[in-house]
This record gives sequence, C-alpha cells and structure tokens, in this order.
Amino acid sequence: MPRMETLSEVQRRTLEFFPCYEHDTTPWVSLSKPLSECKVALVTSAGLHLRDDKPFNRDDPGGEFTYRVIPSDCNPVDVVQSHYSIGFDHTGIYRDLNVTFPVDRLRELVDRGEVGSLSANFYSFMGALRDPGKVVEETGPEVARRLAEEGVDVALLTPT
Repeated sequence: MPRMETLSEVQRRTLEFFPCYEHDTTPWVSLSKPLSECKVALVTSAGLHLRDDKPFNRDDPGGEFTYRVIPSDCNPVDVVQSHYSIGFDHTGIYRDLNVTFPVDRLRELVDRGEVGSLSANFYSFMGALRDPGKVVEETGPEVARRLAEEGVDVALLTPT
C-alpha cells in the first residue's frame, strides 16, 4: 500500500476526508450451536444480481444503496456483476464467481455436513459507496431483518 506522501494531493485529500464509520457498539455474537447445525447466508458488496434483475445504477454519483436478492439455489452462470468501480480488476470474478461469491464452496460444505444448510436467499449490495449512510440506516437493517426471518445463524460477508 502506498504511503500518504507518495499520493497526489487529490488522492490524499480524498482519503483524509472520506467518511469512516466506527461501530463501537456492535456486539460480537458467538455461535450457540456447531456450524454443522447452522443455516448460512451470503451477503456481498460485489454488485452481483441475477441476469434478469435490474443492474445496479451507474448514474448515482454516491453509489446505489439498494440490494438484490439472489436465491441460494440459483445457477451460478445466471449471476452477473454490474459493479462499476474502476478500483479493482474484475477478471477473477469473471473467471470464477466463487472468488467473491463462494456459493459452490458453501454447497460443498453443506454436502460434507460441515455446514447445516443454506438460507433460501443471498443478498448483494453495491460496494464502493461514497456515502454508505443509507445502507447503514435503511437497507442494511432491512436485510438483517430478512436474514433473521429466514432463521439465518451465520452471514458470510464477502467484498467486491
């Protein structure tokens, strides 16, 4: 990672003033049962969605704060990415979706009995938000409620 003094003034100022949320009140919750009995969900910020779903909005200057629902029994070839950040190389995800959305690996863990089951739905957000406030205040808690309603014990969070 470059040192601050090696960055341009614009890059330094962007990093110095970029909002960083701190969640000192977020509790750590230990599992109440073995992973082999848990229901697991995937939640990603990779801007993924089903091929027939509405892509994430490229025109919102702050980034889109909504989410997409991806059924856990979907065919991975039907999952596409509309994440539009130029800050990372998409090649790995295009070659193997499991790089950021390890649905095949989770299915293998279920088949081997190491994970109890998968939730009915997985959830995808658009990463690289300039202002994540609406995700923190609105859509994030909405997805958390949905996960709780689905009886999810563990949510695996994966980045872009």
